[in-house]
Amino acid sequence: MKDTIFIKGARENNLKNVSLSIPKYKLVVLTGPSGSGKSTLAMDTLQRECQRQYLDSMGMTSDSIGKPKVESIEGLSPSISVGQHVTNRNPRSTVGTVTDIYTFVRFIFSRLGERICLACSGHIAPSFEPKGAMADEDEEMDHQMIGCPHCGAALEQLGMSHFSFNKPEGACGACSGLGHVASINEAAVFNSELSLRDGGVASLNGVHRDIQIRILMAAGKHYGFAFDPDQPLKDFGEIQRDLLYYGVESEAFKRHYPNVKPVQGTKFEGVIPGLWRRYKEKEGETGTAEKEGSFFHEQLCPECLGARLKKEVRLVQVAGSTISDVSEWSLSDVFKWTEELQETLPPEGHYLLKPILHDMPTRLKRIIDVGLGYLSLNRQTVSLSGGEAQRLRLASLLGSGLTGVLYILDEPTTGLHPRDTSGLIRVLQQLRDLGNTVLVIEHDVEMMRAADHIIDIGPGAGLHGGTVVGEGSLEDLMSSTLSVTGAYLREENGSTPVRVRRTGNGQFITIEQAKLRNVEIPTVAFPLGCLVSVTGVSGSGKSTLVFDILAQGSQKELERIGCKEITGLEHVGNVVIFDQTPMGRVQRSNVATYTDVFTQLRQLFAGLPEAKKRKLTTKHFSFNTSGGRCETCQGLGVLSVDMNFLPDLEVKCPDCKGKRFTDEVLQVQYEGCSISDLLNMSVQESLAILKKETKITGIIEMLCEVGLGYLKWGQSVKTLSGGEGQRIRLAKELSKPSKNHTLYLLDEPTTGLHPSDIKQLHTLLSKLVDTGNTVIVVEHSLELIRESDWVIDIGPEGGAAGGTLVAEGTPERVAEVAESYTGMFLKEMLAKRQ
Repeated sequence: MKDTIFIKGARENNLKNVSLSIPKYKLVVLTGPSGSGKSTLAMDTLQRECQRQYLDSMGMTSDSIGKPKVESIEGLSPSISVGQHVTNRNPRSTVGTVTDIYTFVRFIFSRLGERICLACSGHIAPSFEPKGAMADEDEEMDHQMIGCPHCGAALEQLGMSHFSFNKPEGACGACSGLGHVASINEAAVFNSELSLRDGGVASLNGVHRDIQIRILMAAGKHYGFAFDPDQPLKDFGEIQRDLLYYGVESEAFKRHYPNVKPVQGTKFEGVIPGLWRRYKEKEGETGTAEKEGSFFHEQLCPECLGARLKKEVRLVQVAGSTISDVSEWSLSDVFKWTEELQETLPPEGHYLLKPILHDMPTRLKRIIDVGLGYLSLNRQTVSLSGGEAQRLRLASLLGSGLTGVLYILDEPTTGLHPRDTSGLIRVLQQLRDLGNTVLVIEHDVEMMRAADHIIDIGPGAGLHGGTVVGEGSLEDLMSSTLSVTGAYLREENGSTPVRVRRTGNGQFITIEQAKLRNVEIPTVAFPLGCLVSVTGVSGSGKSTLVFDILAQGSQKELERIGCKEITGLEHVGNVVIFDQTPMGRVQRSNVATYTDVFTQLRQLFAGLPEAKKRKLTTKHFSFNTSGGRCETCQGLGVLSVDMNFLPDLEVKCPDCKGKRFTDEVLQVQYEGCSISDLLNMSVQESLAILKKETKITGIIEMLCEVGLGYLKWGQSVKTLSGGEGQRIRLAKELSKPSKNHTLYLLDEPTTGLHPSDIKQLHTLLSKLVDTGNTVIVVEHSLELIRESDWVIDIGPEGGAAGGTLVAEGTPERVAEVAESYTGMFLKEMLAKRQ
């Protein structure tokens, strides 16, 4: 069996005929600047060829996975890629359900739970009878009844399904197991001062409103009353109001005309029933909040208070705790509880614990090892960051026991405090020791130190990358003259001048009595006119403090959330928030359209003599409207092919060959390039061609400054990572001149950045501060924390053991605080560079 993967002549994207060997059954780190070609080599070449060969060997057609541009790859294994995209968007999906740990907990409570009779409040001890195995899921227990030993009341016997909020037997009746209920915020929907035509109903607008007005007027005529769309809502009579609010099929309206039936063209649904219908249709989707969010109040279910389960189920206890208690604990606490169960339960129940006493603690330990011990079982998976979702999947992969597999991981240390990196490294080494090859795309220096082999791609991004500039150990890279990573490490080991920290403009934003989730801080102050880092281990409460308390407090019209008072916001002109939310799922939105560069490109092309001669306007240079675009693919350049059980396949449009436009439009050229050529170009490449266009060059230079010069203008924003999305928004914002003091709030802007790129980002953030603004970053990167003027460290741990102010001050001051994990690593880092 070969112990090496040989790649020969890889030419995908920016790879320049790369040939290299990757040792198998080792922990291999692939590093290099952002956009140098790491993901192209690992995901688009290696992973794709693994999948193609695997499907081929099974006799399945592998046409759905195109062969990457590579001469040959030998010595491949079946591969599993673990990316950062959160795929499960179901609001019912929790950490407990996706890891199967909640199944173990349900087994414990159904077999060993002490329940309370709702009739007499008597305690009913568990019977410890042998029942079906956990996998049987109590199929045979449908509606079996038992009698209360105290009062004789008939009670339904509780099985595992009764402890599931996803099954009718267990789900709370009021919220159907979701934990929250919604109600319509009528004040946000209806403005009684305005008429329907002037916007009196916020959910009806544009053409849709005109159509509905016609139906309402037809309904009024049919029932024999006048419906005036120009009359203010407050002047409506009861009949008009009932028709508008509840529709012709509602009891509220029918009572006025019990004997009249609606006819075609008069069936107005009603504003409120329409909102409910749309809300229910979108219940499982993300994006509902933006579409209907302001029209609905979501609040904790008054019946179960967010516990999701029926009352009789919530009262069942094992070792003094209910299933709701266990679901709210951190996984670290659940681990301790599981270990103590054997001591607290009577000996006759011990045999029931045997099936789970090995599996459950082992799974929990793996999740704790990847730095996620602060998560709770009831945490929704939709609320996890990309890094958290990736590490959760990694922990479950360890339990699969697969060997001989190639695991490809995309920056697993994202969102991880340096303290937790060692636990993650341990998990990756366990995967390797099982007999697997672990290939990690990573920028973290500790991960590089732990690697058996490092491959450095570079030397730059995009056109300037795509070659192997260093291989071997960290020491080998440091001695290589070509390696960017080696150059950075050499510089790190050198001496640097003493830093001068900014002291700010003397004003502060102060939060008094911050109390939300696990955060409980009496007073915390952010100096204005500084670069401030908010630090702490994963789950300590950093994002809660910055994005849920401080950012919400800046929105004047909202009531204070999570604190008594915020002072000092009057010194700030406006607040700009950059978080890691995905930039959207619209295929048509790309880097050029998102940054508004496409509008300027269309104007540029439409103004050319050739375009005027052909009578082409800006509309013809848009792929979003008909006229100049290829109608076969509607300007997308690709066609989507339904592959039944496989993911949809995108193939190049056979008519325009991926160029998006008609031949006539493509004949209009600027500096020898058509609009399609520019869309297929990277941001950095286009600078040489567009250098005369000052408006466009400003945004190009800004994108290059935030380390995104390697992105192509036509690249869909769907493909951008959270870090890339945040930096593109940052570049867009920075290209506008700031008129007054702006407070910028950033969520881990260094995500996906090589240490050398972090230096560039720091220069950019410093520029912002030097021009009279304040920048607050939630950050784990020691490189950026070290360069900050002020550090606020939250902790000391994650979850319930976090949320307090551990240290604040300059990085040097925080480094001296013994209780601070951030301080501990800062001390080491600052000492290195004195």
